[in-house]
Amino acid sequence: MSPTHRSAHGPDPEEPHGRADLHVHTLASDGVSGVEEILAYVLEHTQLDVIGIADHERVDAAHAARAIARARDLPLEVVIGEEVSTRGGHLLALFIEEPIPPLRSLRESIALVHEQGGLAIPAHPLFPYPLCAQAWTLRALLDAKDPRVRPDALEAFNPTTFGRPVHRRVVAFAEELGLAVVGNSDAHEAASVGIGWTTFPGHTAEDVRNAILEHRTGWHGSFHGTASQLPTFGRQLRKYSRDARAELGGRVRRDGTGRDHGYPGGDRRPPRLDGSAILVAAHAAGATAR
Repeated sequence: MSPTHRSAHGPDPEEPHGRADLHVHTLASDGVSGVEEILAYVLEHTQLDVIGIADHERVDAAHAARAIARARDLPLEVVIGEEVSTRGGHLLALFIEEPIPPLRSLRESIALVHEQGGLAIPAHPLFPYPLCAQAWTLRALLDAKDPRVRPDALEAFNPTTFGRPVHRRVVAFAEELGLAVVGNSDAHEAASVGIGWTTFPGHTAEDVRNAILEHRTGWHGSFHGTASQLPTFGRQLRKYSRDARAELGGRVRRDGTGRDHGYPGGDRRPPRLDGSAILVAAHAAGATAR
């Protein structure tokens, strides 16, 4: 992993400030860690105040993570997010409650995020690949008369294969156009959460939201090594195999189960959060603390 890099803007790193990683994937999409493993890792190994669970095309694990954090009174806030597949590239939809439908135009998708009162941030932009928003598309949106279709920020630091090669170009692009910037891990396993992060004045989810809107954020992080993500890719392939077996087994048995979405009740069909399991675990955690 490379040395830590940081932006020239945002709060002074020597002064008190908050940290957020707003792009984290779980078992519910293409991640390999469940929400409880992620929450435990964040508390034990990072200095994050806020995380955003942003699975592909779904928000159920994000809701589960937020419910668990609140029930256990964890010193960590969870933002409901989604990484939306649009026809103009992947889009982080943050501070939403309901999923944004995929395969719409980037313009329409940003408007739908704003209709929910959320923030719309193109993920790993400018990389020459259809999953990434391109400069000409973003310029057109930023020049649009309708403010509902303008992105709120750019993911200026993303340590993955999509983010590293174009990092300097994205930073310069955001600077040229006066866009707010964020840094994220785009983590697909718990151990990668927090290797990219956003700094902001304050410590709460509302503070980071306001800081993005007020252009008071900074990005920080370390890039993955050239081959360091290969083990994660292998774990993803094994996960897909387990998922397929679990789905088939549930159908054969007709017992209403399927693949694990990484939260209590996530192996039901349809998956639904088991609130009673969260309360029991929260009570047990409180008893242990006492």
